[in-house]
Amino acid sequence: MDESTASRDEAVAFLADQPGAAETLEPLSGGAWSSAWAYRSGGEELVVRFGPEVSWYQADRAAGRFAGPDLPVPEVRAVGTTPAGRAFAVSVRRHGRFLEDTPVELAGALGPTLTRLLVALFRAPASPGAPVGWHQPGTSPASWRDHLLAGLVDDPSNVVNGWGAALAGDPELATLSTAVADRVSTLVEACPERRDLVHGDLLHGNVLLAPDASRVAAVLSWKCSVRGDFLYDAAWCAFWAPFHPGIAAVDPLPGLLTDPSVRADPAALVDAAVRHHCYQLHIGFTHLGWHLWTGDRANLAATAARLAEVLDRGPVRLPVPHRPGAPTGRNDRAGCRDRSSR
Repeated sequence: MDESTASRDEAVAFLADQPGAAETLEPLSGGAWSSAWAYRSGGEELVVRFGPEVSWYQADRAAGRFAGPDLPVPEVRAVGTTPAGRAFAVSVRRHGRFLEDTPVELAGALGPTLTRLLVALFRAPASPGAPVGWHQPGTSPASWRDHLLAGLVDDPSNVVNGWGAALAGDPELATLSTAVADRVSTLVEACPERRDLVHGDLLHGNVLLAPDASRVAAVLSWKCSVRGDFLYDAAWCAFWAPFHPGIAAVDPLPGLLTDPSVRADPAALVDAAVRHHCYQLHIGFTHLGWHLWTGDRANLAATAARLAEVLDRGPVRLPVPHRPGAPTGRNDRAGCRDRSSR
């Protein structure tokens, strides 16, 4: 167990010092960085998490301002540091199945639900001058493009670091990653300086759905969240879809790109296919580093194969219908750079 997480005995000791009696302690799964325990206190169902960075839990608490029917964010009751130096957060528990565990049989319900989630993220109020790192403004890159390019660099100041040498030392991965980095560095010019709300990690146990997939029950873990381009979260779902049959069976993009609030934004669809392609490549590249860092060779190979497929395919033609009365131009040619950008 990571030194930043807590054992059951430590969780029991911590809760003994909290207001109210804690009952029925239950371990929860899903977090790569935290240990989590569900319990009851004063008739409420709560969750306590322990991890390495208090700022991550502060982000969860701050994300409560974005909560709404299609973007439910569990209330965080307390955030702090234990005497042992572990970060902790106490929040209200929500129940559901993980988004990535949705079976194909529920694809008919999942499609509209996932679309509504992406639209809700898009609709979160934003200021054009908002920092990219909205919950850590003092440490965020100066621009959305800088944020994307930073993901291509093995920065020793990051928690996940040291993967660059391993990437360069593998001939096949080195060839693939260099080609991807070059493509992203070219396509990033088409990525606008938007300040939409980007969750940045909609899988990996971070989205809970109702059992029938008809609604989102909770959106968790906002530590990767930034202000950027709303298409990034859509690209996230698209890149990982082949690994999750339920997600692969749905396509939330038509609903997202034809939503009235999206269509009302003149810049939202400019070069949409190019941006979507750039973000898929970025997601795949950053996860090569992650799997090298964790030593997960099986998922490294699977991610590399998926990344090579996306790189070779190029931008897909996105379902963006022509708006009546609008001139034909870049907004309506979502695939305008298609393979010529490769």
